[in-house]
Amino acid sequence: MGTRALVRQQFPLIAGLLSVPEPDVAVVPGRTSDYLDRHPTVALLVVEVADSSIAQDRLTKSAIYAASGVPEYWVVDLGSDRVEVHRSPIPAERRYAETSVALRGGRLELVALSGASVAVDDLLPSREG
Repeated sequence: MGTRALVRQQFPLIAGLLSVPEPDVAVVPGRTSDYLDRHPTVALLVVEVADSSIAQDRLTKSAIYAASGVPEYWVVDLGSDRVEVHRSPIPAERRYAETSVALRGGRLELVALSGASVAVDDLLPSREG
């Protein structure tokens, strides 16, 4: 993602006055030096990895990220071996207008970063073994 964005793992994201989640992964604009003395208030993509937390990630966290205007939210659903993709936030309604499912073998294009994509298989645990 070079100079356009930074990938942060399990660091706070200021999503509102009383909301500071620590997403598993957040892609935020800028560089590391932009966040040396503050946490980001904007994310281009948030990813949560869900096993036992799937209900919380689908309902509570989805509402938090939609309300803060995160353009894209992915839930890596380990139990179902897929990625749930939420796009087009409606902040006033605390929800996403578009929801789809990405399966192994597919690629996900990042809405906010033209030309950036991720293989679904890279988000899910290996099937080897």
